[in-house]
Amino acid sequence: MRDFYEVLGLGRNATDDDIKKAYRKLARECHPDANPDNPDALERFKEISVANEVLSDPEKRRRYDQFGPEGVMGGGGGGGAGDPFGFDLNDLFSTFFGGGDPFGGGGRRGHGGSLRGQDAETALDLELNEVVFGGTKRFDVSMPIACETCDGNGCKAGTHSQTCPTCSGAGEVRQVRRSILGQLVTSGPCTACDGTGQIIPSPCETCRGDGRVRGPRELEVEIPPGIDTGQRLRLTGRGPAGPRGGPAGDLYVTVRIARHPTFERDGDDLHMVRTIAMTQAALGTTLEVETLDDVQAIEIPAGTQPGKVFKLHGIGVPSLRSGRRGDLHVHLDVEVPSKLNQEEAELLTRFAQLRGEEVHEHREGLFARIRSAFQ
Repeated sequence: MRDFYEVLGLGRNATDDDIKKAYRKLARECHPDANPDNPDALERFKEISVANEVLSDPEKRRRYDQFGPEGVMGGGGGGGAGDPFGFDLNDLFSTFFGGGDPFGGGGRRGHGGSLRGQDAETALDLELNEVVFGGTKRFDVSMPIACETCDGNGCKAGTHSQTCPTCSGAGEVRQVRRSILGQLVTSGPCTACDGTGQIIPSPCETCRGDGRVRGPRELEVEIPPGIDTGQRLRLTGRGPAGPRGGPAGDLYVTVRIARHPTFERDGDDLHMVRTIAMTQAALGTTLEVETLDDVQAIEIPAGTQPGKVFKLHGIGVPSLRSGRRGDLHVHLDVEVPSKLNQEEAELLTRFAQLRGEEVHEHREGLFARIRSAFQ
């Protein structure tokens, strides 16, 4: 696979405007309709379109610059439900041309000429432990689903669809026109049958012939351990239903991870703050830390200073690439008591005297002196 910048004839410091201009120029020059005698024109046009799709999107461009093609094409270049970064070349042309065939027009078609449902996107909220350990997540989403009254075919009971007389069942109509580039053949969806190739003389009263109604649908998705906020999962064929029994589109699930009350995520590492008393920091202690896995014991040596960080290896967040878990960083905060009773103050004063440290003289409050006088 050639470098995307090389495909568009640009350097890596190209601006968004540079990318847009280069793509428009090359797309006009390399369009198959403008090169009817060049069998390589289609592949060249696809190559240009893929490069533009990646470089014109700031997030995809960042991943491409950092990881190369694997960062945006999921390593295998195809995408899939478990690949949060993958995309399909057919999806790309659907984005540009509104159909699975960039030069044949019409909507995205499934088997038998039926129109494919549109792709959709939803958000999924996850807890940190679900991200660390992965698993199956169930969720509800509202989308177009097959009409139960007509089983999705759009026809009233006892009737059936007929071949569209306008397009003869092709679902599209073609037009030939002349231009400065020569004779151009363009095509578009048939308006008489909405690109399905079939007309419905007696439509279903529930869905009015569309074959779909909007309703709730329960889905489940496999959560890959280590996924992060903003990344997407693609559920192939589990999106909105296609019109009149057409195949369903894809559902893209954007992940949102809720803030945890104890842990803060930084890449594959987790951070937390634990507070100990100043006597524990001075004399040492054993600190029990509750992690997402279990309870871990940390030995705090005598003389530990505030801000000291203890690292617990291998109990952070798994890497999406390697599966190897990051670390848990425990930041220590030392608590200084804000109030002391008389005995505590005397002990600390004596301690300061032994160390030769100057401190303010501790004086009892008025009520404490009155109470002492009556004892």
